[in-house]
Amino acid sequence: MSKLLTHDEADYCLDILEETYPDAKCELEHRNPFELLIATILSAQCTDVRVNKVTNEMFKEYNMPEDFANMDIHKLENLVRECGLYRNKAKNIKAASNVIIEEFNGEVPKTIDELMTLPGVGKKTANVVASTCFGVPAIAVDTHVFRVSNRIGFVSEKTVEKTEVALQNKIDRDRWTKAHHLFIFHGRYCCSARSPQCEKCSINHICNYYSGE
Repeated sequence: MSKLLTHDEADYCLDILEETYPDAKCELEHRNPFELLIATILSAQCTDVRVNKVTNEMFKEYNMPEDFANMDIHKLENLVRECGLYRNKAKNIKAASNVIIEEFNGEVPKTIDELMTLPGVGKKTANVVASTCFGVPAIAVDTHVFRVSNRIGFVSEKTVEKTEVALQNKIDRDRWTKAHHLFIFHGRYCCSARSPQCEKCSINHICNYYSGE
């Protein structure tokens, strides 16, 4: 097993990443919690760039729970078709909208546990919405966070679930949300799945992957 970063080394690494990506934040465009919820559901196995292209048009006319709850499912499928897995995503958006109306008075719930009661909302989506919109400390582990945090040596885990718990234990709670965004930016713009740009990486001197450990 690779040598894991200590707590102090992890802090140091995050400090460097903050300097490298000072504007790291959620790149799904939204104006309110409901729009982010829908965008995050659509982002499964789809790029933020494509999701933003779809929602930029869709949200001009439809951006309230009532809009999707009352919408014909085939119309909704066509609206989100470009995001892939569109039948399942449309079904979940419509169902989640109904639950928000019926059980949460039309407002997106603010806690991770309540968000996870919505159809199509797993832990990652709930973490994204709760942390971005309501300030709940969370580390949403997507493909970038999983790859980068394990490559660098923050953690050494085989599953998303174990990675989230291990990161929470390694990183101070007040840095969870920022760390999530930093890992994503690093994964998108440097530490890509294929051909990571290790030579120009700002943290290669502390990275397990680069050192070959």
